[in-house]
Amino acid sequence: MSDAAFWNRIARKYANSPVGDMEAYEATLDRVRSYLHPDSEALEIGCGTGTTALKLAPFTHRIEASDVSAAMVDIAREKATVQRVRNVGFTVAPAEAPPEGRFDVVMSFNLLHLLRDLDSTLAQVAARVKPDGLFISKTICLAGPGLPWGMRALLLGLPLMQMIGKAPYVAKLSVTGLESAITRAGFEIIETGDYPDRPSRRFIVARKAP
Repeated sequence: MSDAAFWNRIARKYANSPVGDMEAYEATLDRVRSYLHPDSEALEIGCGTGTTALKLAPFTHRIEASDVSAAMVDIAREKATVQRVRNVGFTVAPAEAPPEGRFDVVMSFNLLHLLRDLDSTLAQVAARVKPDGLFISKTICLAGPGLPWGMRALLLGLPLMQMIGKAPYVAKLSVTGLESAITRAGFEIIETGDYPDRPSRRFIVARKAP
C-alpha cells in the first residue's frame, strides 16, 4: 500500500481523533507563534487535516499547506471553509516534492519520522526556505534511551501491522540523528525542546544560512 493510499483510507478517522497531549500541543503552538509575524509567508508540509495550519493562520500573512493524502486535504479545505479562514491554501503534494516557492518559514509537525528518505526531503525543504529563514519541526524520536515499555512493545508489532496495511512506514530516529540531518541540510539549530519528553517529540527551530 502506498503512503498516500494508507492516509487516504484513515483520513476521516484521523480527523476525528483527539489530540493525545493537548498541553504539549499548545506549548508547541506557543513556540511556533513566537517566530511568526503578520507578513510571514509560510509553508507547512505534511499538514494532515489542516488543524495546525488553521490555528497558526492568524499570525501569518499566508500559509501554503500540503499533504500527500488527497482525502486529508479535502478535510482541511472543509475546515477552512467552515472556519472562514482565507489565508491558508491546501495542496496535494508529497513531502519529497513540496509546493514550489520561497518562504520565510517552512514547518513540519509529526512528519519527519514517516519519511523514507529524510536527507532528500530536507534538501527540498532547504530549497524553499529563504536565506536567513526558518525551518520549524516537531518529530517523534523512537531510538535512544527513555522509550516507554509500551511503546517498545508496539514497535515490535509494527512490521506485521505494516504488512497488512494497518500502519505506515516509520523511521526510528534518534534526537542526535534527527538534528544531524537538519544540520546537513544547511541549517543552524537555534532552539530545541521536547513536548512531551517520553518518548521525545523533538521540537526544533533551525535557521538557514543567509
